[in-house]
Amino acid sequence: MEPGTRIARYAAVCAAALLLCTGLTTTASADSAKADPNPVADQLDTYWTPARMDAALPVDALKGTGTAVTGASPAVDGPRPGEYIPPSRSFDGIPQAGTFFWTDATGTGRTCSGSVVRSPGHDLVLSAGHCLKGYAGTSPKRHLAFVPQYHDGLKPFGVFPVRTNGVYVAQQYYDLGEHAGAGYDFAFAVTETNQDGTLLEDAVGGVRLLTGTGYYHAPVRMIGYPAGAEKPLECWSWTTRWDSDDPADPGTFPRIACDAFVGGTSGGPMLVPWPGGWAVVGVIGGYHTGGNTPQISYSAYFGTDTRALYRAAVIGAPPAGPHLVSG
Repeated sequence: MEPGTRIARYAAVCAAALLLCTGLTTTASADSAKADPNPVADQLDTYWTPARMDAALPVDALKGTGTAVTGASPAVDGPRPGEYIPPSRSFDGIPQAGTFFWTDATGTGRTCSGSVVRSPGHDLVLSAGHCLKGYAGTSPKRHLAFVPQYHDGLKPFGVFPVRTNGVYVAQQYYDLGEHAGAGYDFAFAVTETNQDGTLLEDAVGGVRLLTGTGYYHAPVRMIGYPAGAEKPLECWSWTTRWDSDDPADPGTFPRIACDAFVGGTSGGPMLVPWPGGWAVVGVIGGYHTGGNTPQISYSAYFGTDTRALYRAAVIGAPPAGPHLVSG
């Protein structure tokens, strides 16, 4: 494809996006309900100061570095010769996207991206499995919280703690590992109310979870939170199909070209316009846990396993976790 044709295609994608988004709303429901104030959210709000949030390190430290963690060269995971890479830009974010903050076992602050998905309980966040896999079952939360539309050190909708036993990662992801299980790299987190006692979806609205819709989507709006950045990134592009050429990371994945998506952006949503707002068709993760270069990102395919995990989170089923090895 000639450069002029690629640029024209990108311009058409952006123009279509603006037309499709006209009149769409992303506000919270008018029927928002409040409960009693949440002291756990107050504690987390106090803990996660602007300085601590700014210092949090990405859980996906190799995302976008050009370092192949499975032995494959970046040549098989990156831009194709002459490929047009749509630019990204910093912005103040949208209410339905945000970032997780937590401390790891060493007390180091960590961060990863996520998005609020519509659910009966109004309390679900979608992210990548490699972001949240350490919190399944009875694992300690260690200050784990979700901050929607975080930017410039601000928490405009407050802090939403993640419930005890509220992290859902597919059992196959634990059993196979990050690379052999790359096709299961998605997760859900069930949140508590914020400081004011407001449910997450009531505070910020939600995006619709789409499954079984194929690999080709346009336009796609991808959002992610680079660790240490004052603002999130957004990029308009399109997804295509990527058949893995790395036997260590087998499977077929949605692939998207967008510049500057580095560590911290994992779990960020790939959104398509939808009546009433947005729908999510993928999250940064999967093949090489989201991509070895900052220009190309991937997602695990959203199919029946994604829907099953969503239902488990909705009904509060016991979450999966690593199998204990007796010795």
